[in-house]
Amino acid sequence: MKTMLGYEEALKRVIEHCRPVGVETIELGAASGRVVAEPIIARTQQPPFDGSAMDGYAVIASEVKPGTALKLIGASQAGAGFDGQVISGTCVRIFTGAPLPKGADAVIMQEVTKAKGEMITFETEARLNQNVRPAGQDFANGEQLLASGTRLSPAALALIAAGNVPEISVYKQPTIGILATGDELVAPGQELKSGQIVASNGFALGALFAPYASEVIDLGAASDNETNLHAAMKAAIDGPSNIIISTGGASVGDHDLVLPGLKSLGLDVDFWKIAIRPGKPVIFATYEQKLWFALPGNPVSAYVVAISIVLPAIRAILGYKDPRGPIMRLPLATALPANGARRHFMRCSIETENEQTMARPIMQTDSSHLSSLAAANGLLVIKENTEEIKAGTIMPVIPLP
Repeated sequence: MKTMLGYEEALKRVIEHCRPVGVETIELGAASGRVVAEPIIARTQQPPFDGSAMDGYAVIASEVKPGTALKLIGASQAGAGFDGQVISGTCVRIFTGAPLPKGADAVIMQEVTKAKGEMITFETEARLNQNVRPAGQDFANGEQLLASGTRLSPAALALIAAGNVPEISVYKQPTIGILATGDELVAPGQELKSGQIVASNGFALGALFAPYASEVIDLGAASDNETNLHAAMKAAIDGPSNIIISTGGASVGDHDLVLPGLKSLGLDVDFWKIAIRPGKPVIFATYEQKLWFALPGNPVSAYVVAISIVLPAIRAILGYKDPRGPIMRLPLATALPANGARRHFMRCSIETENEQTMARPIMQTDSSHLSSLAAANGLLVIKENTEEIKAGTIMPVIPLP
């Protein structure tokens, strides 16, 4: 186990341990945000029939020239088509989405017509298939609509529904447990005694992971006592959580007992410490199919590691095509000083002014400074050993939830 891994190597090793926890079939209405486990195949064509793209008149295209008058013989509307047939010298009133009547091969928009009684006069000529949506134009029956690994957006749900598919197979979401450690922690609302602080990490991490988890379990807070901590860690590893996140106790102090605790419980410790800032003291360990991430106790460090390491792992377990998640490339609003040997995930504000979106660095770098984290909506990714970066330079930015 190296003293300190580079970020890319650490993430690679984490992803290599990530496996789906299973597949389940769910109703389409409950599938928003889930990840497709098996290709989704259309059970109908879309549109199911030749239909009108606008309100107007269904005609035989070859008959319509400027000044042509045709007899109106009926109407076709969505859900109630015209049962007859358009023959020479006739037309049918038609509405957007309605089936094209038999015999018709074009639709003329109503704005270029004049109605007088049963006669409709056209001010323009018609083209074959004008304003007609042909059957199967969007997709054919049996066509693949979505590949496995696709995260289901609202538009994707509409596509699946249009394909007449009521249920789909998705990857199961993991159960995630969050364990705080530290004698100094108290719950919000309590009176603080000397040396105590309010526990805040669980609220941020729980909210961050909730959209990806079947359940986020609060495993409580364990004191910096070897016996108490060991019992809490054993209960966590024996519990239902597929992923366990602990905060605090991962550094090198006399009360940082998580690393020896993991080893004593038989977990395989893959690495300890990553060359990033904030968030260097990170432990990644595995036990059978369970993953354990021991994050720093400082809240900014914990959140940065959760965004840059833990979320990609969760996405990999969920079957995402790209577990890293979205990356923006934006110009810097102000210059940045040179960076050292650790990759810097720097708080920033993504701002749009005069139709130009840019990333404005937040220069506060204290790893416990929560107000600057709350003000940030992105993390600038500054690679290792870079020189001073000029304003306007295009930089990678991780958008924050």
